[in-house]
Amino acid sequence: MLKVGIIGAGAAGYFAAIHASSQHNQVTILEKTSKSLAKVKISGGGRCNVTHAALEVNHLVKNYPRGEKFLKKSFHQFAVKDTIDWFESRGVKLKVEADGRMFPISDDAESIIQALKNEALKKQVTIKYQFGVSEIRFSGQKFELSNGKETLVFDRLIICTGGSPKLEGFDFIKALGHEIQAPVPSLFTFNTPSEPIKSLMGIAMPEAHVKLEGTKLSYKGPLLITHWGISGPAVLKLSAFGAKWLAEQTYKAKAHIRWNASWTEDGLMQDVNQFKTAHPKKKVSTNPLFGIPARLWEHLVLRADIREADLWHEISKKQLNRLIQNLFCYIVAIEGKTTFKEEYVTAGGVSLNEVNPETMESKITPGLFFAGEVLDIDGITGGFNFQAAWTTGYIAGKHADQPKNNE
Repeated sequence: MLKVGIIGAGAAGYFAAIHASSQHNQVTILEKTSKSLAKVKISGGGRCNVTHAALEVNHLVKNYPRGEKFLKKSFHQFAVKDTIDWFESRGVKLKVEADGRMFPISDDAESIIQALKNEALKKQVTIKYQFGVSEIRFSGQKFELSNGKETLVFDRLIICTGGSPKLEGFDFIKALGHEIQAPVPSLFTFNTPSEPIKSLMGIAMPEAHVKLEGTKLSYKGPLLITHWGISGPAVLKLSAFGAKWLAEQTYKAKAHIRWNASWTEDGLMQDVNQFKTAHPKKKVSTNPLFGIPARLWEHLVLRADIREADLWHEISKKQLNRLIQNLFCYIVAIEGKTTFKEEYVTAGGVSLNEVNPETMESKITPGLFFAGEVLDIDGITGGFNFQAAWTTGYIAGKHADQPKNNE
């Protein structure tokens, strides 16, 4: 009988425990708090965004700013279709929303939590709460885990502790010989405290394009103006791909906004000139074009030095060019960030070149496995981080369950 220890009672920890359990194994999850599956409970506003309907692996991997190549090898063992089948075979039907996100049809994270807990109970997984691992010793055969008061011994160890905002949070893993990529926040909104755009809070554009000045980093999608700056999927996803660069800039940068990703500069100029010719005596400020909300249009007009009372035939070529510029490339100064809700995600973690993507086993310490966000893997918003947790948890559990030749 193998004794398998799992650190962390989150999505990856539970999935690893379930798949490490067989009639021959004794599996124990160690959780430092008094609760399990806390992130599952709050995900998607309490509905739990289980995965994303990206059924093709080649499409799925494009949603991971870090870990794309690594996961490509892993998703062939367990991907989106496997996640759907696993939950639905346990009575939790999933649905696809318009943007591809997948939720339980109950719209309640508790459905997912109960499926995981029921399966862990059926597999006789033990959970020890308030067991914060402070030290791990490896003898070459066994893992000794201590919380300062008690020591537990395991044949296999799967670390599923999630991300940590501080490098020190990985100290116990570094002690096992692993390199850690320094953690930085991912999935956050851009603060623009000195920009007048904040006064337009509540305005949303359905398909904007946002680019970070001086880089090739850009993303398109819904954009929302908030009282602290700009948010919405376009910004959150861009923050994920630009996480390390933005951290290096101490979150001071410039964002270029095209209010509709499909616009071209020439096309805008042509359409605006046509309207100007057809309606010379209409007020510029009170006749929004291109489906732009009235308050946003008025702001863009005033920013082009066009007065509120100016008519189309009265504006100069210079003013017209400024208006086109505000439509096609509106520049805002980013000064800081705000974490998106409570769904804190980090970029960074255990270096992927030290982990086998086919087994999740350490290349440095035999019998040691990793799963979930503790690895240097992170996805954009939309269910991708949970899919990485299910995949890596499944693989780590399945391979930790295998006896070695001398066992």
